Amino acid sequence: MTTMQTANKDALAQNLKPRHVRMLSIAGVIGAGLFVGSGHAISEAGPAVLIAYAAAGALVVLIMRMLAEMAVALPDSGSFSTYADRALGRWAGFTIGWLYWWFWVLVIPLEANAAGTILHAWFPQIAIWQFTLAITLILTSTNLLSVKNYGEFEFWFALLKVGAIIAFLCAAALAVTGLMPDSSTSGLQHLYDTQGFMPNGIGKVMAAILTTMFSFMGTEIITIAAAESKNPGRQITKATNSVIWRIALFYLLSIFFVVALVPWNSPSLVEHGSYQTVLQAMNIPHAKLIVDSVVLIAVCSCLNSALYTSSRMLYSLSCRKDAPQAASRTTRNGTPWVAVLLSTGAAFVAVVANYVAPSAVFEFLLASSGAIALLVYLVIAFSHLVLRRRREKAGETLSYRMWLFPGLTWAAIIFIVTVLVCMLFNAQHQNELLATGGLTLAIVVASFVVPRKKRAREQTRFYAVRSSENS
Repeated sequence: MTTMQTANKDALAQNLKPRHVRMLSIAGVIGAGLFVGSGHAISEAGPAVLIAYAAAGALVVLIMRMLAEMAVALPDSGSFSTYADRALGRWAGFTIGWLYWWFWVLVIPLEANAAGTILHAWFPQIAIWQFTLAITLILTSTNLLSVKNYGEFEFWFALLKVGAIIAFLCAAALAVTGLMPDSSTSGLQHLYDTQGFMPNGIGKVMAAILTTMFSFMGTEIITIAAAESKNPGRQITKATNSVIWRIALFYLLSIFFVVALVPWNSPSLVEHGSYQTVLQAMNIPHAKLIVDSVVLIAVCSCLNSALYTSSRMLYSLSCRKDAPQAASRTTRNGTPWVAVLLSTGAAFVAVVANYVAPSAVFEFLLASSGAIALLVYLVIAFSHLVLRRRREKAGETLSYRMWLFPGLTWAAIIFIVTVLVCMLFNAQHQNELLATGGLTLAIVVASFVVPRKKRAREQTRFYAVRSSENS
């Protein structure tokens, strides 16, 4: 089967409804890291963690704007991997595509285990691995049936997450203003009364940026999912235009209330997470049960997205002859069923490796996923730089543009490189950068080993078909 045939016969269906894409764009960035993991960042940087979240959020806004410009011009399930292929060369698309696939494959067992742990605490007679297996199989089955099922699950997951955050923001606002009955905390004094706003210095704020950066991983999924909706350009444009208020509302305002209502050095922030700590300080009944329920929804949502995203990236790599050809096969409903099964299978292999191989092996594999977010963002920025100049030279009209090109694109590149350099000299993040570097080098070498001539001819046909389909 040629790539051209793949693009026609085994094409993805456009079954995601506008409400699916809209809710994906609103809540796709909300993971368990907001509800639990943010406590670690707060304990590291103090109230100045707001600077870290603002810096990471600003970078995500710029990256999404660049990615949206490219995605509106050429919607594709391979998203930035496809654009890197066209802009920087086959090695770049090959490398970043496989790295991104690997990132989400590792997320699958981690999120499934987190969900299983919560359910096991509620139903101790059932083992964690049984919950983990059941949740993974259920979500894999729904992803196999139709992309509409993925969209429907994510719609309700996202709706519940958004509802939980809005309820938290309302309760926290009442507590800050002293209007919350029975609350043992109020006001804004904790922003400065415990060794000041930046108690641990700017170095710890930079370290917190490294932690918060990964909380935003997943924002780019909208450009992958929109390719399976009708009028993808319009959906991507609307989603990207809303990314600023989403980050400001869900992350910055949430973290602002947390550091305002509880001391940044409270051990509970690390032990129980930021949301539970604040709810307990406000004397909200059943705070732990409430947060556990929300986190369960968040990790199931993340697991669902991991299954979807990894399979679509593998499908795109297959269409470009950079992955096994079987991965491009789809069902009558336009679902890449082989890619879904291969991604889930790889996740189970990772779980087995955790039990069979020495712990250092799995820890290395896990650490290798840490810096992938930054590498993805860096590749997006460089791809945008090249493709924008190429389109301007060709006289193409762009319906959606990055702001202040090329100044802001270069600013994003410099910021990412600075963060990577900081990681290299930070003992806490050094290993994950080195692990990612080793894995990246191995994939780059593999990109030159895979046959090139035949693949180049078929890829030209593939892009020609994609361009004609979207014109």
